[in-house]
Amino acid sequence: MFILNVLALIVAIAGAINTGLVGFFNYNFLNMIFGGEVAGTYPVLTRIVFAIIGLGGVWALSFFAKPALFKDSK
Repeated sequence: MFILNVLALIVAIAGAINTGLVGFFNYNFLNMIFGGEVAGTYPVLTRIVFAIIGLGGVWALSFFAKPALFKDSK
């Protein structure tokens, strides 16, 4: 279960940081890696929401410093 928790957190952080890159810089890192349009057109409110999600992903990186969060509760 520990490995599944870590993998889920990594995927969530990667998605949030990519969304934050779109919000702050209008740059889609995953599209660059897998081929696709790197810059899109988004309304300002959407970019603000994307930026907030990105900040949440950066915050979630701190969870790796708290190993107790990954232990199974019994």
